[in-house]
Amino acid sequence: MENKFEIAGIRRPAQEETLPRRKKDRDRPFLSMVVLAVIVCGCLACELIMTKDPTYLDLQNYNIMPGREFLFGTDTMGRDIFSMIWYGGRISLLIGAASALISTAVAIVYGAASGCAPAWLDALMMRLAEILLSVPGLLSVVMLQAALGEASVLSISFATGITSWMSMAKIVRSEVRQLRNSEYVIASKCMGGGFRHVLRKHLIPAFMPAIMFMAVMNVRNGIVAESTLSFMGIGLPVEVITWGSMLSLAEKALSSNSWWIILIPGFFLVATLCCITNIGDYVRRLMHPQSVRKSL
Repeated sequence: MENKFEIAGIRRPAQEETLPRRKKDRDRPFLSMVVLAVIVCGCLACELIMTKDPTYLDLQNYNIMPGREFLFGTDTMGRDIFSMIWYGGRISLLIGAASALISTAVAIVYGAASGCAPAWLDALMMRLAEILLSVPGLLSVVMLQAALGEASVLSISFATGITSWMSMAKIVRSEVRQLRNSEYVIASKCMGGGFRHVLRKHLIPAFMPAIMFMAVMNVRNGIVAESTLSFMGIGLPVEVITWGSMLSLAEKALSSNSWWIILIPGFFLVATLCCITNIGDYVRRLMHPQSVRKSL
């Protein structure tokens, strides 16, 4: 008779192993991805779906309610809102993406330099980042935009990106301090690799998942900043069509009881921000699976 031995211990059930994956698939924001993809594709291919010239001032058809000819109605200057939504969305999305790219690049360089610097310089750089972080973001954007002069797509993207890198830089600094004594980093330095080589080949691939969520959320912050500045009257000129400049006509729309001038651009703006937020939250949970296990 053969003796069968079995190793005693805690064995994780098969159902428990597959549960996080099933929950992850179930929580995937398919609706947000589809809606955001439709909005982005519509903005990029706006020439194919526009029914009117978005910059044409049709003074004979101003404040027209949504109908067969004007699907989303017209604004106080007679411009077709349906065409303006898709045409102006490109600039709003461009500002969001450009500001996120600027803030991510500054955060990576600053955080990596702080993480590799001596202790006294690291403490000084982090105190500077914390001081800048204590200033309200919108106030910083307004002050910097006022210093830059006339608003443009480039100036708003720069003002938004250069004032929203501090939190990301602190995360990059923490990751770099954990990785700088790794064997492969030390080996790369011993073989003559400089700061840029180590940062590009070893550090960025290691800490990029940790900051991916904040990079996605900075796209949302850029769109919100542009809309807020335009609503306050210090953003892009009215002739430059964006979702924010369309909402800047809210006072005239309310006085003329033209609800569609505010509701439709606001709906597209809120829908885009909600989709980006949901996708960013999913990226955070995907990069940090331990948070998913704790929620089970």
